[in-house]
Amino acid sequence: MKRKDSRRRSPRISRRAFLYGAGAAVAGIAAWQLWPAASGGAPSVTTDAIGDRIQTLPRGQLPVFASGDEAQALYRYAVEHGDELQYIPCFCGCGRLGHKSNRECYIKAFNKDGTVTFTSHAAT
Repeated sequence: MKRKDSRRRSPRISRRAFLYGAGAAVAGIAAWQLWPAASGGAPSVTTDAIGDRIQTLPRGQLPVFASGDEAQALYRYAVEHGDELQYIPCFCGCGRLGHKSNRECYIKAFNKDGTVTFTSHAAT
């Protein structure tokens, strides 16, 4: 006499279904990140006194002039390590423009309301 296996097998997900689901998740995240810019809701980019473009955004978002993977990584690093970059001098010659550290090539200000004002100096 055969015994029934009392263990229940969990349903298996097919490779195709997994890949479609993962692709949809990635597309959804990308659309969510790009939504403010695509809908015209992105804060405007202005120009400061020294000719750099500036943009103020909520923490976690990057400015429009940080295009490309490398630039985005550098701007993220500047936000996450701004307290360290403020002690590193910049060697691009921007000291004559009033910059005191490498942080000021990426970030104009960390604002009290939690937003960050970015400068395009490092992206140009």
